[in-house]
Amino acid sequence: MTDSSMALALSGLSFMMAIIWGSPLLRILRHYRIGKLIRVEEPGAHMVKMGTPTMGGVMFILPVTLLTVLLNAATLLGWEGLGKSVLLPLLVMLSFAVIGAIDDWEGVRGQRKGLGMRARTKLALQLIVGLGAALGLKYVLDVPNLYWPGAEQSIDLGIWYIPIAVVIIVGMSNAVNFNDGLDGLAGLISATAFAAYGAVAIMQGQVFLARFCFTIVGALFGFLWWNVHPAELFMGDTGSLSLGATLGVVALMTGQWLLLPLIAIIPISELLSVVIQVVYFKITKGKRFFKMTPIHLTFELMGWSETQVVQRFWLVGLLGGILGVALALV
Repeated sequence: MTDSSMALALSGLSFMMAIIWGSPLLRILRHYRIGKLIRVEEPGAHMVKMGTPTMGGVMFILPVTLLTVLLNAATLLGWEGLGKSVLLPLLVMLSFAVIGAIDDWEGVRGQRKGLGMRARTKLALQLIVGLGAALGLKYVLDVPNLYWPGAEQSIDLGIWYIPIAVVIIVGMSNAVNFNDGLDGLAGLISATAFAAYGAVAIMQGQVFLARFCFTIVGALFGFLWWNVHPAELFMGDTGSLSLGATLGVVALMTGQWLLLPLIAIIPISELLSVVIQVVYFKITKGKRFFKMTPIHLTFELMGWSETQVVQRFWLVGLLGGILGVALALV
């Protein structure tokens, strides 16, 4: 079986696992009343989402974890399905999922209902995990520090690689978190980005990383089965924080993290919109640069329907992914 066909086969398998696991998960979330709370300042159309089950990120995290662990165990029998190198992004995914799950629970059923985990606490936990991942990437996996488009040799960043990697991992985690908010949006955008980096990994000969990426893509498609408009569940911070951090790690493992502004153009734009809004609000003492952030809410307030925002953002994300892969080929 070729590298690409194996990757696609894993994608199909994780898709089916997520679909099968979806219905029982929905019943569990509904039983414990783990439902989404909507901010009063959001567009009025979002009020119908109130109470929709959240923490749905478990739906794609579980198949990815099971397949990765089982295929690594299969190496003991002499069959190389997935290498140990993908255990690092898997650990990052699980660690950030735990942070997100605590945040979701605090916001839905905990003492800080409607608010979630304190921002400083959440950021501190993200930085700790991000630092551990950065050290693992540089000193354990010895990944290429940076590939400049068109250059054959990687650039050694020395000790500066560590803080850069931490910023990328934590930044992408929050970027995808801000991207989450409309039915199907974060799932579609993330699946496209992982597919793009999976293609880059195949071109680099990083077979195991490519298979890991496409395992995530398949599981996300299974999640989208339940998350497309009108969504039956949301991924919550459990899913969005873990997806973003894992995408950052994958980009770092390929050494092509300079392509993130293209391949992850939508999440990064969402993050920048929030940063611009906060900075502008403080500088002008109360004025807003955008009608509302993250930026997808501004487009809704401009009159775009939820479906239009999701489809158009995804088209932009798809184009960014294609251009990113093209630049990796230069």
